[in-house]
Amino acid sequence: MDELNKSMRECLANTFVMYFKAHAFHWNVEGINFPTYHEFFGNLYEELYSAVDPIAEQIRALDAYAPAGLNEMYASAEIADSNLKGDAVKQMLGALLSDNEKVLACLNESF
Repeated sequence: MDELNKSMRECLANTFVMYFKAHAFHWNVEGINFPTYHEFFGNLYEELYSAVDPIAEQIRALDAYAPAGLNEMYASAEIADSNLKGDAVKQMLGALLSDNEKVLACLNESF
């Protein structure tokens, strides 16, 4: 696997894991500011979801295959899974901020 393909697969995996994490936070956030955070996480996961397909298509344009399963996706990601739930909003936001920095660094490296 060449360097660009490997980097693009990592970007796809990082974006996908961050998408799934934001979606899970959207489902499971609680607390006094629930409507605000629920909407924020919803908007974020929608934006991330819209980024996943173009990255996968760029991998295919390199005449390579995008990951075809969750195990393969997680194996390529630098971003860790999370099981934060409830009113752990500060931790959720901190995790997503860190994840976003990793996604951006990966995209910059691939570019």
